[in-house]
Amino acid sequence: MTGKWLRRAVLLAACASAAVLTACGSSTIESALAPSRFIAFGDGLSDVGQTGTRYTVNDGSINVWTQQVAASYGRSLTAVSAGGTSYARGHARLLSATDDVGGSAMSVKQQIDTFLAADKFGSNDVAFINGGLGDLLAQYASSTDATTLSNVMAQAGTDLGTQVRRLVNAGAKYVVVSGLYDASKSPWGVASGQASNISAAVLKFNSALLLSINDLGNNVLYIDAAYYYNLVIASPSGYGLTDSTNIACTSVDSGKGIGIGSGQVNSSLCTTSTLASGINYTTYTFADKVYFSPAAQNLYGTYAYGRMKSRW
Repeated sequence: MTGKWLRRAVLLAACASAAVLTACGSSTIESALAPSRFIAFGDGLSDVGQTGTRYTVNDGSINVWTQQVAASYGRSLTAVSAGGTSYARGHARLLSATDDVGGSAMSVKQQIDTFLAADKFGSNDVAFINGGLGDLLAQYASSTDATTLSNVMAQAGTDLGTQVRRLVNAGAKYVVVSGLYDASKSPWGVASGQASNISAAVLKFNSALLLSINDLGNNVLYIDAAYYYNLVIASPSGYGLTDSTNIACTSVDSGKGIGIGSGQVNSSLCTTSTLASGINYTTYTFADKVYFSPAAQNLYGTYAYGRMKSRW
């Protein structure tokens, strides 16, 4: 069975039980959710500027998917470091405080610890949570062995599920969980020579995550990042984009950058002044070899918003 069809089988199995039907978007809508606030936990794919910049083209726009969802509800979302409620931080791993470049970044677990120590969920709060990219990059840098990579990522998926459960147990009524996108389709993954191993590891992560939250359908909505971004990457023109192969930014980081080695383009350093010559970055899928452009981020945010409106 190929990875694609195995992935579909896992999703169908997850959606087969009555307990999780609502998590897969099958519930009957009785009232429209009007969120009081959005609270986010996660890694660089959801970081709205914890250290001042974001992992995309820093053009001053709404350019992170969680922000796009909040804006669609008429709300805003800013980083905790700026007085907001987004704890998501670039390079964050799920449990380890050692980040994906060997430094220190508050893990997803620690982000939740910090929130729960000082705050609590209101009845109309929405929590976003994602993770796994930092764990993937850190393990890949340590070893590309296919079995080890898949085993580590399967455990990471379970670990994310545990953090989702913590949010629900702490009173979160609306939890939006973003799966991990298939990084084998990123410019980094394509060039790695290990695309099949990376894809298999991502599949293990998302499958373990789904299995670990399959009884939380009353409160949890899973957004399938791998499914959605695979569509965008395979057919960018269908989404108003032109390029899913090349990267928009030229902001090379002489250090460890985004976790794929030194001397690589790092989108957290990217502005409209550090773009490839002659391009229209608003039609690119990737800002650097791992992270998405504002357009791709906003497309995913719009997709997530549609799923939320259908569910809640």
